[in-house]
Amino acid sequence: GVGAMTWSPLACGIISGKYGNGVPESSRAALKCYQWLKEKIISEEGRKQQVKLKDLSPIAERLGCTLPQLAVAWCLRNEGVSSVLLGSSNPEQLIENLGAIQVLPKMTSHIVNEIDNILGNKPYSKKDYRS
Repeated sequence: GVGAMTWSPLACGIISGKYGNGVPESSRAALKCYQWLKEKIISEEGRKQQVKLKDLSPIAERLGCTLPQLAVAWCLRNEGVSSVLLGSSNPEQLIENLGAIQVLPKMTSHIVNEIDNILGNKPYSKKDYRS
């Protein structure tokens, strides 16, 4: 009977794709107070995350959505998630993220399994840890 409220479904903007070619000067990760984010992005783990995003892109294309919409829909479809906090910086980002609601019905078990296989971090359901 307890639900999670997820935050940062776009991983501090990493899933938006803006860090695919490094850290743009105008991005949050370029700010001095976000040095930790920049280090994460340029690290080996950050490069692995970028590969996973490229692997997820065809799924988003098939569903007719953006990677951010796919990420938010993936969070929302988890049975343990009650709500997702969106950290939009402008109205356009908010509108794009809200488009995840239209992606949610397309999140079939087949699509979810594809995503989970790419990410390698499938959340455990109540059924998984009781067995």
